[in-house]
Amino acid sequence: MPRNMVKNRKLAKAISDAAGILRLQSWEVQYGNFDSRGELMAVPYPQKVAETTIWRYVGPDFRRVQRKRGVASINYEIVTDSSANLTDEMIEQYGIHIVPLSYRIGGEERYSYVKGEKTDLKQFYERLRQGEVAETSLINMRDCQTTCESILMEGKDLLYIGFSSALSGSYNVASMVAEDLREKYPEREIHTIDSLAASMGQGLLVYHAAAQRLGGKSIKEVAGWLLENRLRLCHWFTVDDLLYLKRGGRISAAAAAIGTILSVKPVMHVDDEGKLVPVSKVRGRKKSLVALVDEMEKTCINPTEQMVFISHGDSIEDAQYVEKLVRERLNVGDVKINYVDPVIGAHSGPGTVALFFLGTKR
Repeated sequence: MPRNMVKNRKLAKAISDAAGILRLQSWEVQYGNFDSRGELMAVPYPQKVAETTIWRYVGPDFRRVQRKRGVASINYEIVTDSSANLTDEMIEQYGIHIVPLSYRIGGEERYSYVKGEKTDLKQFYERLRQGEVAETSLINMRDCQTTCESILMEGKDLLYIGFSSALSGSYNVASMVAEDLREKYPEREIHTIDSLAASMGQGLLVYHAAAQRLGGKSIKEVAGWLLENRLRLCHWFTVDDLLYLKRGGRISAAAAAIGTILSVKPVMHVDDEGKLVPVSKVRGRKKSLVALVDEMEKTCINPTEQMVFISHGDSIEDAQYVEKLVRERLNVGDVKINYVDPVIGAHSGPGTVALFFLGTKR
């Protein structure tokens, strides 16, 4: 297994602090130890080392925050559902467990996420454009039970971060599973958090939780942070086709018809109750994309230090345009772009673009 080294314990140019922990080139440095020459070696997770030390970057030097034999005592796992829309790379990098929701299109039922498999999302959205209708389902209780219990059986605690209970019943399913497992494993800590978020808004909360976990935070500390900060996770998005909002009962048939004729695009967000709420309307697609960044400017906290997520319904050029505006106007620290998954995409439609960040309020 390859190892990278940081000589003299100084920060190499390739290291950034985007995740709140040490990053070295393409490797996430989660655990490190010193070799006989006194060099700090980056050990890719989850390899065990004899003397384990977690390091945080706090300036030009490293600061030791914990040392013990074996793997550092982060004895819990993070579970979320597929509506978090995290990239495969992030799921693998942070060791996140995914419970999938499912959808049905063309008479065939599929999971929205299957580890190691790639869903052809471009083809999915093209089928929607051709008039096919997709139906969606919650997480399966048995799937959730299997995923969560396998973690507890390993002697680890569990932190579950779920899709907004105001938009899906999936969190309620996970809560019922958690109650059963608390009785079966009374010695384990099991925390369930209603993200009150959706898509990569939920994913951004999971990302922050995972980064804090790897930074040495306890399960109680991370759960507390999530509860304190979930209502600062801002969602701003727009859709290109009003048909899907009409199907979902978000707007009337008449409003959808008139809006389509006049090229009216809604600007929407997820409120403090985790519900989808229209905020304003603009004329034209480009203006609707600019409006997302306008909203971000109003409430964004420390944009130069933030990780920002953007999701899209097979509209990568529009997502990249929003990224360009965010970088130019707010000089953000980092941006990740990914598809809206089929379960959410079935309700938002092709052309959806959403922007997620931490702000003073939603």
